[in-house]
Amino acid sequence: MDGNGRWAKARLLPRIAGHRKGVEAVRRVARAARTLGIEVLTLYAFSSENWRRPADEVGDLMGLLRRFIQEDIDEFDREGVKVAVIGEYRRLAPDLVDMIDAAVARTAGNPGPTLVIALNYGSQAEIAAAARILATRVATGEIAADAIDEAAFEAALPSGTLPPVDLLIRTSGEQRLSNFLLWQAAYAELLFVDTLWPDFDADALKSALVAFAGRQRRFGGL
Repeated sequence: MDGNGRWAKARLLPRIAGHRKGVEAVRRVARAARTLGIEVLTLYAFSSENWRRPADEVGDLMGLLRRFIQEDIDEFDREGVKVAVIGEYRRLAPDLVDMIDAAVARTAGNPGPTLVIALNYGSQAEIAAAARILATRVATGEIAADAIDEAAFEAALPSGTLPPVDLLIRTSGEQRLSNFLLWQAAYAELLFVDTLWPDFDADALKSALVAFAGRQRRFGGL
């Protein structure tokens, strides 16, 4: 979800104004995804690299996250949405971790769709964590090294319960993956759009799905 800062800059507003509008876009897109029958929607909310941003901006983002959970969890629960979180979110402030855990627990039994929030997430770190888990299992004799295949590695990923990514959308004209779901996106269709995230809406999501429907997915075959 890229482009909040540029959206604000173009309007001579502080960056936090762009982030606030970005939260509104999250609400629009989450609702549209339910209507369109999307089973899993994963949003890259805060990367492990975002800590490099100014402290006041990081603080603003965490404050918006608190408000988002407080204001939207009732609707998600009422609509049967299951909330999940990936990333090392337990390194966030303790009160925020408690709010996240409560939201996940409250919606765990919902039938879906699933809204996944990536918080303090980095795909390379996740892959390294899976490698450490498997290395420990080999060292203790729990598994043999030659038993490690793609399925075993995927199961060791902290986000291993997520299905493979079908469509990966990046907004604001940037054309890179930025350490997001690298393993899961191995055969994803990539779509880069110029729309800044605060302007992304239901129509933009529908257009993305139309573009996806027109792709031919071969998965290495003919």
